[in-house]
Amino acid sequence: MGLIALYTVLLFAFTIFAVTSGFNYDQDTIRGVNLGGWLVLEPWITPSLFDNTGNSNIVDEYTFCLNQPIQNATDALWKHWDRWITEEDFKEIAEAGLNHVRLPIGYWAFDTSADEPYVMGQVVYLEKAVAWAGNHGLKVIIDLHGVPGSQNGFDNSGQKTSDPSWYRSQLNVDRARAIIQRLANTYKDSTVVTAISVMNEPAPQNTRDPDGMLAVTRQYWYDTYQDVRHPTKGGGSQSNTMLVISDAFKGLGYWKDSNLLTLPDYEGVIVDIHRYQMFEDEVSAIWGEISLNDEQIVTCRCQALRRTNDQHLDFACSQGAELRNSTLWVVVGEWTPAATDCAKYLNSRNVDSRYSDQGYGDCARLTGSALLFDEGYKAFLARHWEAQASTFEQYAKGWIQWTWKTEIADEWSYKAGLKYGWIKRIERSANSSYPNPQFCANRVRATSSAPGRSPLYYAALIFLVIFVFCTFL
Repeated sequence: MGLIALYTVLLFAFTIFAVTSGFNYDQDTIRGVNLGGWLVLEPWITPSLFDNTGNSNIVDEYTFCLNQPIQNATDALWKHWDRWITEEDFKEIAEAGLNHVRLPIGYWAFDTSADEPYVMGQVVYLEKAVAWAGNHGLKVIIDLHGVPGSQNGFDNSGQKTSDPSWYRSQLNVDRARAIIQRLANTYKDSTVVTAISVMNEPAPQNTRDPDGMLAVTRQYWYDTYQDVRHPTKGGGSQSNTMLVISDAFKGLGYWKDSNLLTLPDYEGVIVDIHRYQMFEDEVSAIWGEISLNDEQIVTCRCQALRRTNDQHLDFACSQGAELRNSTLWVVVGEWTPAATDCAKYLNSRNVDSRYSDQGYGDCARLTGSALLFDEGYKAFLARHWEAQASTFEQYAKGWIQWTWKTEIADEWSYKAGLKYGWIKRIERSANSSYPNPQFCANRVRATSSAPGRSPLYYAALIFLVIFVFCTFL
């Protein structure tokens, strides 16, 4: 039995280290930022692109290309791709001490064979991004952010829809998988592109058949594992590209219980979980942690938007238990220091902020230009950022903040955080003290030793009670 146990341990160790990518995911911490709003449009990141059309029916990239003259869309998109992110941004990201960028891209950059109206050309900038990352010592996670038919119905999937249908069409599944195969073959020997995220945020809860969507998604994870880890080009030899899958809003425990892609049969897998406090109650309802009826989910009269700043910090510090609940490596691939949904168009174009519209608070000076933020708000953003980053580093493989830059929502912008001081430059060293790994522990100690809670306080209180009792007895 001893030899069998030893063999099992050695096999486990071998499979962990069988992947020798351009980044040591076993030993080093992922610290990165998303390049949101560049190769996949999002109305809240670049609202001017949408407002300048003069058409309120343009709410996503699909309608951006469909509901205006195609030459107008083409000119606007190529200008945007050329200017929104440049090599200077990669230089600044590296100088900030980060080591990864996550690059969202849609299926329509590769395939519009079903006569989708999209403008193509993004692949040119994908290739530029990989070259720029290499020039500045950064690693790239390519993220397939939208798939044919949409996997979630969100505007950031390319097409906002109440009936996401990717899972109902084998053709759509095959088209998405063909893109993953293309990417895997292109970058299988790359030391810059170290991982491929094969589908962003599949949302079974938004579909007609959640169980059917989950079943298709699960099979897609297995199929794309073979595509990424064993690219067909070159005889199917194993690559060193990591596979990144999503928790699909089910929580890490769901996939742990299903033994998805676990060692020793599978290796080189990271599960990506996204944490946004302003949307946390909807996610908790999906997981079954709280009960919300349909009306409450629509209006979201829920706990997350009611939290005080201290409660936001407490919640951030409480995430360790969830992050530990996985047999796979975990990265928090999207998160933000922002605590409200005040950013213009964050809930989709033509949809108001719940924080202000439903009476939780006033959005004035909580979004927009950081020049309007007071010192107290910037101090909160700094603490909220560090509470999350330190928790994600302690209990997961690291983090990738959403997003690098925005037009008019600085509370979401890593670049603005650096400029206005709520994010500091990170030292690229093993003993870096920022983010402070003891941030949450120090916060607990500070709370437990708050004025009025010390032993002297209770001793004085007892003395006072005895004195009063003896005086008036």
